[in-house]
Amino acid sequence: MVSAYIDSSVLLRVVLTQPDRLAEWSTIELMVTSALTEVECLRTLDRRRRQGLLDDQELADRRGLTIRLIERMERVDISGVVLRRAAEPFPTPLGTLDAIHLATALLWGQSRSGLPALATHNVELATAGRALGFATVGT
Repeated sequence: MVSAYIDSSVLLRVVLTQPDRLAEWSTIELMVTSALTEVECLRTLDRRRRQGLLDDQELADRRGLTIRLIERMERVDISGVVLRRAAEPFPTPLGTLDAIHLATALLWGQSRSGLPALATHNVELATAGRALGFATVGT
């Protein structure tokens, strides 16, 4: 797999070493993500610590891994263009954060030679992505 847009669900399963991690993870040459992914992942880790699911050392280790993995990705800022596209209709229902992820992947792909694969464990996001022509992995 040459390029893939990575959403938070995929990164969190890797960072938290959860079952059913993305099988294609090691085959992706270029990973693209939104600045939103970092916020979502770090907030999730903090929430898990507050719930007693991670201790301070585990939190530090997983935060560090999250930051290192995101630094290896091409990160797209949440611009006005992304937000305007996210506010437009999509072929299937999506929540706000998923719409931002999909708009980011779509606009990134349109500025390149084609759409990246859409890597997500989120069924609604994958469904909307397929309706827009994305190949999807993870669902």
